[in-house]
Amino acid sequence: MDWRQRSYFVDFMWLAGRHGWVIEIMDYGSHGKDRSTYRKDLNRALFLQSLGYGYMEVSLDEMKENPGFIQSMLRSILGPYLHAAHWHNEAIRHPYDKIERELMRWAILHNRVIQPAKAAKDLEMHKQTVIKYCRRLVDKGKLRAIPAGQSGKIYGYEYLGTDLSPDML
Repeated sequence: MDWRQRSYFVDFMWLAGRHGWVIEIMDYGSHGKDRSTYRKDLNRALFLQSLGYGYMEVSLDEMKENPGFIQSMLRSILGPYLHAAHWHNEAIRHPYDKIERELMRWAILHNRVIQPAKAAKDLEMHKQTVIKYCRRLVDKGKLRAIPAGQSGKIYGYEYLGTDLSPDML
C-alpha cells in the first residue's frame, strides 16, 4: 500500500538481507506523456525511498537497444550488496558486529574520522565503549589510531575502508 492506501506494484524488487532495491522499467507511453502521470511516478519513487528502498528507473528503449549497458550499470550499483546477500543467504557469521558497523558508518559521515567523545554522544554510548570498539577495528585493519602531539595520546581514529564496503551491511 502506498501513502494514499492504494495498491502499488513495482516492476522488480530485489532484497539483499535488510536492503531492498526497486527497479522500475520506464517506457515513454505510460510514464511521462502528461504532467500528472509524471508527478505520480515521482511521488511513488519518493515514497519507496522514504521506506528505505533504493530506487532505480531504467529506460525500456535502452534495455532493448543496449542491454549490456543496463546490465553493467545494475552490477555496478548492486555489486556491494551481492556480497552481503551471499552472507545473509549462507548464514555466514558477519566479521563485524553491530557496533563496529555503526562506527564505520559514523566515520564516513564525519570525514572518515572518529572522535570518541563526539561519536559516543551521537550514538548514545559510553565513551569507553566507543574506544573499546575503535581499538577492535584498529586490530581488524579498518581504523588507524591518530596520535596527537608529542605525547602520542590517541584522540581519534581514521576509517581506512571504502564508503561502499559490504562490511557495513
